[in-house]
Amino acid sequence: MKKFYKTVSVEAAGNGYVITLDGRLVKTPGRATLVLPTQAMAEAIAAEWRAQEETVQPDTMHQTRFANTALDRVTKHHDAVVGEIAGFAGTDLLCYRAAEPAELVEMQQEVWDPYLKWAAERYGVALEVTSGIMPVRQDAEALEKYAAVVRGYNAFELTALHAVTSALGSLVLALAFLEDHSPLDAVWRASILDAVHQESNWGTDWEVEEKREKLHGELVAAAEFISHLRNK
Repeated sequence: MKKFYKTVSVEAAGNGYVITLDGRLVKTPGRATLVLPTQAMAEAIAAEWRAQEETVQPDTMHQTRFANTALDRVTKHHDAVVGEIAGFAGTDLLCYRAAEPAELVEMQQEVWDPYLKWAAERYGVALEVTSGIMPVRQDAEALEKYAAVVRGYNAFELTALHAVTSALGSLVLALAFLEDHSPLDAVWRASILDAVHQESNWGTDWEVEEKREKLHGELVAAAEFISHLRNK
């Protein structure tokens, strides 16, 4: 799409902030006015619009995309999104362990067990761990506890949590990051522990590496979105 504006401004509007392009309000793809909860988020999104050159490239505007998702999808389908995110607790990456080799088994215990212990203490329920290929059925009470935790987040927080959980393959790791228990780099390294171990023995695959870089980029963008949400 050809760039159609010259000036980008951030304005206060009620309890939030809006962005204007040549004085006209920015709308979401669903035609809702893009109202942001913090000035930091509004400024970050305005910066993305200012950075566009001859054409508007939506795939470079990650903060805008997250905000659009929060307003157009998450707000309207809150329960469904909560269900999608909470569902990760039933198949959490940290609960599925290797049976061998011993080196990997030890690495998983050393890196993953502390996160599961933190989550058990934080939420009052423990997730079951299994090894091998057989799935494990998590306790219904534990799954409901996690669903209740996820349900407590607002639409903007849920948007970020969905992206982080999907990138990591683990709700426990995602919550550890969102609740400031563990930094982004640490949860990312924990999520790719198996892959890194395998590559140390068999080498890297460029397609896998490309996919991982894309996931990491999404994770970083989501972390920035959270930061803008928390920095008023």
